[in-house]
Amino acid sequence: MKRLNDIAIEVEDLTVAYHHNPVLWDIDLQIETGAITAIVGPNGAGKSTLLKAILKLVPISSGSISFFGRTLKEMRREVAYVPQRSEVDWDFPTTVLDVVMMGSYGALGWIKAPGKRERNLAFEALEKVGMTEFANRQISELSGGQQQRTFIARALVQDASIFLMDEPFAGVDAATEQAIIGVLRELQASGKTLVIVHHDLLTVKEYFDQVILLNVHT
Repeated sequence: MKRLNDIAIEVEDLTVAYHHNPVLWDIDLQIETGAITAIVGPNGAGKSTLLKAILKLVPISSGSISFFGRTLKEMRREVAYVPQRSEVDWDFPTTVLDVVMMGSYGALGWIKAPGKRERNLAFEALEKVGMTEFANRQISELSGGQQQRTFIARALVQDASIFLMDEPFAGVDAATEQAIIGVLRELQASGKTLVIVHHDLLTVKEYFDQVILLNVHT
């Protein structure tokens, strides 16, 4: 049995249902601190739903979720989320820099505006993902890979302990994929814990320390 401080995320007896139809049930898992963990499985297995349930973005029917032994409410600032690109309104009129600075809102609150420090942190994050030259570009003008890098940069600004990412490699070219995995490994080297919804089984062994396999129930 692992010591509590070795476990970053613990899920016990988790069930998620839509309109009384279970899509996930009786899920028990532990995510090791400092690991890069993949959630894999066929379409319809509930990979994204599991990630959202961990974040309480979808209602859960039963079960408990803890982060370093504490609730999400207590640990909210320590948990960063990168959604699927398809869930973002890319036509919203805002720049790359503005999106990345949103990662500082959790620490600042919604009343205090980001200042010079937050702007500098945003540029540091953009540099890490290779997006500095696009700082003033509208997000609607970005390619899929650039969009993905932008939201990863936003998560970096949050300076969380745990990063949950929903298919960050989906629809990106090989160069962007390697750039992203490089960022993930840097985060891991600094002690961060990462949970990634992933679809490419060919790269699982190369990229990840742990794998959570979900299957379709019939």
